[in-house]
Amino acid sequence: MAKTQVDLFGKEDVESLHTLNKAKKPFNAKEIETIKTKTGFSLLRNVQFIYELALAKRELLSFGLDFHVANDFRVFDVPFSKNTELLKKRLAYFESINGTITDYYYIIKYNQTTSVNQYLTHWIYPYKGKFHPQMIRALLNIMQIKEGETVLDPFVGSGTAALECQLLGINFMGIDISPLCYLLSRVKTESIEVGDEIEKVKKDIISDPKRIEKIKNDKVKNFFTIAQMVAHSDSARRGRNYDFSFRSNTEKMLQSIRDYVEVIKKLGLTLGKTNIINGDIRELNLKPESVDGIITSPPYSIALNYVANDSHSLQALGYDLKKISDDFVGVRGVGLNKFKLYDEDMEIAYKQMYTVLKPEKYCAVVIGNVTFQGEEIDTTQIATDACVKIGFKLVSKMEKIIFGLYNVMQKEYILIFKK
Repeated sequence: MAKTQVDLFGKEDVESLHTLNKAKKPFNAKEIETIKTKTGFSLLRNVQFIYELALAKRELLSFGLDFHVANDFRVFDVPFSKNTELLKKRLAYFESINGTITDYYYIIKYNQTTSVNQYLTHWIYPYKGKFHPQMIRALLNIMQIKEGETVLDPFVGSGTAALECQLLGINFMGIDISPLCYLLSRVKTESIEVGDEIEKVKKDIISDPKRIEKIKNDKVKNFFTIAQMVAHSDSARRGRNYDFSFRSNTEKMLQSIRDYVEVIKKLGLTLGKTNIINGDIRELNLKPESVDGIITSPPYSIALNYVANDSHSLQALGYDLKKISDDFVGVRGVGLNKFKLYDEDMEIAYKQMYTVLKPEKYCAVVIGNVTFQGEEIDTTQIATDACVKIGFKLVSKMEKIIFGLYNVMQKEYILIFKK
């Protein structure tokens, strides 16, 4: 099969997820009846690309299942499975198992956007270069991370891995040097604890945002602070009225919190514990052999200047852009020297990751090559060599074509290492 990102299955006309959510009916009667009659493991309708099909297969293999792919590539025939309940709870790329709706298919219906990957609180703040949450959920399965175990993301970014771990009952430690990422990741995973308090002060805060500074509960304060950052982003990037954006996004974010609480109750979820740290993986002294898995995407260096991209929000938070640029991995330095500094910084980060990971456990790194002055720099191979030199063993390398990242990245790779 050619390694190109093509539409394997075609597009289907499906009812708007946003409309379904507003009606508070995640499934209509016709859809439920259709699913009940299905046999086998049916892929989600938004699965379209080769790497997604590959991840779906590896998910099943990670649970020790034998299977046969039907001719239409949309159904996997599984002769026997004794872990149906666990599979229903965990699988990322399947909508149903022998007529039973998976938890993931249920969860993605709670979506305040038109993008299938932005369900629950994933959509909050337009962070560039974020993970696909579905991919993270699949990797957690492929790496055989169990409920109650701990996963580390040393470059937590927008908190995608944090939220997916939380949903699966997996404990999570996330680290990021960016104060924006730190706040954003906390809001996505902590706001469900203070939904009632947010509801109580919402009207007062919307009428006078200056009252945010007087909020004593950090989790409530962080919620409204990030609502402000979303408004700053809308104003800077889309020319939208700041006050209108703040009001509308506050309500939209709050609805996502309500949705999350409803999902927890309806599915009986036991959430994983999250610990988000505003710090630098290069300098932290983490406890050796203390995590059961690592999933991360290192900074994309030349491809995306994270400080410049979120300058409006960082400045609104009161940070000096020049000062924090000197600390960010992949941002500091100029020209070819930037790559030299990047490689040095990442070697330190990989050593930290190796130290903190338990023996025989897995580390997944999603990374892409970049083009500089017309030439491709093989960042992926550099990362692989650095990890192998430290002691990791590369057990899997999967190609994933991407689009739109400033035209300096055309593909990225999912690397899975074992300690």
